Amino acid sequence: MTTEAPGTTTGSVHPSDRIDTSVAHPARRYNYWLGGKDNFQADRESGDAISARFPTIRTSALENRRFLQRAVRHLTREAGIRQFLDIGTGIPTADNTHEVAQRLAPESRVVYVDNDPIVLAHARALLSSSPEGATAYIDADLRDPEKILDHPDLLRTIDLSQPVGLMLVAILHFVPDADDPYTVVRRLLAALPPGSYLAASHATHEYLPPDVAEEARAAARGGGPHGVINLRTLDEFTGFFEGLELVEPGLCSVAEWRAEGEPQPRPTAAEVSMYGGVARKP
Repeated sequence: MTTEAPGTTTGSVHPSDRIDTSVAHPARRYNYWLGGKDNFQADRESGDAISARFPTIRTSALENRRFLQRAVRHLTREAGIRQFLDIGTGIPTADNTHEVAQRLAPESRVVYVDNDPIVLAHARALLSSSPEGATAYIDADLRDPEKILDHPDLLRTIDLSQPVGLMLVAILHFVPDADDPYTVVRRLLAALPPGSYLAASHATHEYLPPDVAEEARAAARGGGPHGVINLRTLDEFTGFFEGLELVEPGLCSVAEWRAEGEPQPRPTAAEVSMYGGVARKP
């Protein structure tokens, strides 16, 4: 997700014309950490600078991706969810939400939402679905929930009278307090029926050395460059799940959430510095 104002990414401008390769971009930087090839020098330099201060950032990125996949598997296999709204999609990699869900339930329907031009340029990769299911891509900003919820492509793909899995994975920390991310999440959840789920992850400073944590907080306060991460505490992350029923084991490090089948030993909470959780709307 970018830090540009909601609604500024649509129109007749071709996606490739919106890509500024001279400025680090969070989606491309994340792609770099995951070992992808859809990144440029500015993204690699920014990624390396962050790695110098937080050496396990690649571990964090990988564990966050694995959390998404485990959350989708849980929602599909155990909760019976067949519709997903994935906001902050990022650049397509292996095992995207629709691939994980449709592997278990081919009829699953997924709507992806992102406002990153590099993601829009890769939209065709996202739009491949099983014959029984469906996928759609919406070019929109998390901070404009009405645009997302009223979008005709969403309404054609997802039945909002039936339960939906709302995926907000590694996206909320790009929304500053000034943009009131809690209200945004409440608005999205209000549009979903009982039996829907929220799956979310969020970066934290609670395990970082004090000087590194303060640098991150100062960057967020100052606005900073493209894609500043607004680190939050566990209590602050918990606020996004208000009124929901948490799925066991509750909110914890993404490396620990239902990770019994993952390679052992698991990374520590400090190495990952990312909380995650899944909850049901009663």
